[in-house]
Amino acid sequence: MTDIKLTEYSHGAGCGCKIAPAVLDTILGQTQKGPDFPNLLVGNHERDDAAVFDLGDGTAVISTTDFFMPIVDDPLTFGRIAATNAISDVYAMGGTPMMAIAILGWPIDKLPPEVAGLVVEGGRQACADAGIPLAGGHSIDSPEPIFGLAVNGRVDIKNLKKNGGAKPGDELFLTKPIGVGILSTAQKKKKLKPEHAHLAAEQMVRLNKIGVVLGTLDYVHAMTDVTGFGVLGHLTEMCRASETTATVRLADVPLIDEAILDHYLAEGCIPGGTKRNWASYGHHVTLSTDRQKWLLADPQTSGGLLCSVAPEQADTFREICMLHEISIEAFGTMGPAQTDKLVQVL
Repeated sequence: MTDIKLTEYSHGAGCGCKIAPAVLDTILGQTQKGPDFPNLLVGNHERDDAAVFDLGDGTAVISTTDFFMPIVDDPLTFGRIAATNAISDVYAMGGTPMMAIAILGWPIDKLPPEVAGLVVEGGRQACADAGIPLAGGHSIDSPEPIFGLAVNGRVDIKNLKKNGGAKPGDELFLTKPIGVGILSTAQKKKKLKPEHAHLAAEQMVRLNKIGVVLGTLDYVHAMTDVTGFGVLGHLTEMCRASETTATVRLADVPLIDEAILDHYLAEGCIPGGTKRNWASYGHHVTLSTDRQKWLLADPQTSGGLLCSVAPEQADTFREICMLHEISIEAFGTMGPAQTDKLVQVL
């Protein structure tokens, strides 16, 4: 089993497997509007991270699901990353996860069931780190390996965070550096240097537990996690939901390692998901270089939390993040609604 490389059995990688935003808009646009449910606080109208249902006692249940194909070769690590990514949706809403159910698709004619067992064990380990049980699941025979979770959580409604709510003047923060898609593509192209193999995985297996803390801060006006649509995609969703615009300073955006990412970009390690992302929302973005595009539309897997923070509380926000071992600086600002250009990159 040690010779098996999971990424060779899938056409995509991690959240780069996501359907492009424009195609997703078409799919969801075909969905007929159903009956109104007054207790449904958050559905899919603003592309939030999870659904939220009011329990009537001042709290709400958060429900989400996320799954994808391998982004690393090691099955245990793949399971941990997929589970961490799914649990993140609850943290991104300011909630506390309670329980998870596994989703497994496995090519039983190509890969041993023991490898699938390691993937599930990786998922269980991530759940244990989050303090929740992996309580069951469902599996199918699939042409490609797929793993993820359906996760339930709970939140005090007063602490609920959404895409919407950002205000002009807010400062933008991101709790994890970006570049996962570029490094994953380098791996699939067999161009990733051995000394760089750990860089993406180290970010992807880190839980966004700080979301529970950030949910209690009323000066965090909006929050989402950055995954397959890249920084620009999730930021344009935030702008739409908040009726704002945004300015991004690329020099201040946290990167896994600037020199390393530039090396792989020069080697042509640009994910297909990056190009699909840009084709979907590039008309809403003003920028001046391809490098800005390739970095900021790069699909992330198990990425950090994108937060829109009241400027007068930015220093306090940074201090709280530091207490949780997250070094962070603002990389942009929110502005008033203007034209169809939602984001400007400097």
